[in-house]
Amino acid sequence: MRRLMQFGLAMLAAAMGLPANAEEPGPRATLERAIAAHGGEVWLTPTTLALSGEAVFYDRETGAVRSRAEDYRMWRAFDPDRASAHEASGKVRIVAKSGERVLFEIGYDGETTWTERGIMPKAQADEYWANNFGFGVVRQALGEGFTLHRAPSRDILGRETRLVRIADPEGAETLFGFDKESGFITYLAFDTPRGFHERLYADFVKLPGGWVQAREVTLLYDGIKSNTVLWTETSVDEPLDEALFTPPSG
Repeated sequence: MRRLMQFGLAMLAAAMGLPANAEEPGPRATLERAIAAHGGEVWLTPTTLALSGEAVFYDRETGAVRSRAEDYRMWRAFDPDRASAHEASGKVRIVAKSGERVLFEIGYDGETTWTERGIMPKAQADEYWANNFGFGVVRQALGEGFTLHRAPSRDILGRETRLVRIADPEGAETLFGFDKESGFITYLAFDTPRGFHERLYADFVKLPGGWVQAREVTLLYDGIKSNTVLWTETSVDEPLDEALFTPPSG
């Protein structure tokens, strides 16, 4: 009976055009495919990234729209030796504006974190970045000290998604989801001081240089949507003025 069942399963797999012993690819192969899908070397080792678009922020208690940033911008200067998944690295600045009004602004120059209100104390800054930094570690994940583990696949945004846990050299884990058909990264998740953080990536576009960018990013904490960003402009490896990251004086 057991051999008959095995034969039946093999016949079913053949009818579906699949090998009888089809297996999911390993985590390294899944990640390598994603790197190629997103643009290869240009995506793997960028020096700078500038994004602009708009964002909507939601009230956690009521679900209503709390604010809209019609002008939402982010600049990144990357650290090629990044080894920590959820600590600040490189340099970053984010500005959210509604009309001429600044909703919030935050920057990091490689040492100091600052906002539109001034310098942020280090302990507070470390917690802030731990709530937000996580995606970039995928670019170092094939390097020494990182480990990859496959997790069970699942549907995300209605599409079959392969999941890989990436652990940095300190053991901090980040869960990445890769669309089975395209190889694109469509999901990210990790524990933060604020709660369990998830991101959903959609609406991918390929730039002339080969870089593939998700134009829609939704952020959730403990399953509740926090904000959605719609990127309309992307610039890769263009020079950035160091003054962008300099803390305000006074």
